[in-house]
Amino acid sequence: MEWTPGGANPDVEDREGDSGGGGGGGNFGGFGLPHLGIGGIIIVGLLSLVFHQNFFALFSSAGNAPVVQQQTQTANPSATGQSPSREVQFLSFVMKDAQDTWATLLPEQAKVPYRHAKLVLFRNSYPSGCGTAEDATGPFYCPEDEKVYLDTAFFDELKTRFGGSNAEFAQAYVVAHELGHHVQKLLGIEGKVRNLQERNPSQANPLSVDLELQADCFAGVWGHSAQQRGVVTTDDVPAALSAAAAVGDDRLQKMATGHVSPEKFTHGTAQQRTTWFTRGLDSGQIASCQTFKRGS
Repeated sequence: MEWTPGGANPDVEDREGDSGGGGGGGNFGGFGLPHLGIGGIIIVGLLSLVFHQNFFALFSSAGNAPVVQQQTQTANPSATGQSPSREVQFLSFVMKDAQDTWATLLPEQAKVPYRHAKLVLFRNSYPSGCGTAEDATGPFYCPEDEKVYLDTAFFDELKTRFGGSNAEFAQAYVVAHELGHHVQKLLGIEGKVRNLQERNPSQANPLSVDLELQADCFAGVWGHSAQQRGVVTTDDVPAALSAAAAVGDDRLQKMATGHVSPEKFTHGTAQQRTTWFTRGLDSGQIASCQTFKRGS
């Protein structure tokens, strides 16, 4: 990817140096796993990533305690004499580029104004408006506080454990996918899907798959714009496709349990994820991301 390090982004909160969580029920204190061995931890971690739920909480005495929200302020490394790492600078660039893109595309294509989200970078755990963000749950968007939470160690896991790429455009895809969920909230899609899931629990998983595939497609829509502007080249695309495939439900379930259960899919297969990302990448149009009408 073509980008220049440097430049602050007020939409990024770098909390990697914070202890995370503080007191309260949202902090599971190093997962509280006295009864799990290394193999068990890996399996529970994979399941947590697959289903976007913190299964480690089942082994914690604090698992059912209420979450204590904490006020945070945007980190400013220069104020403490520290320069942000290249990775943080890159993620700040991606966040700004993607949000600037949506600030133009959303009003043009959907007649909806864009409202900026925040990106919170952390290590191990950190409080969010949707409960405690932990490394085991993977990156996620919280509609309650309109923030994307990302443990930067995830990129190493993406390559070493899940066999994906941690190249720059792969990292950018992860951020763009989660930001796609923010776009869904602004369009009213996220709220409608949650209501449908509550009214019809048997369709909760298929609806979740549609929601996730659309976020993949929205990530591709940003990628199309970045490609048109020379930020992304055709050589970068395989990295994003590798990342999308690496976190397909079928692939993760096979790794975690040795078999695949389609009825438990919540994010879509590796092929579905790459297909919908590519559709957005090729078209650059929100209208091309009609996953809820895909019929399969």
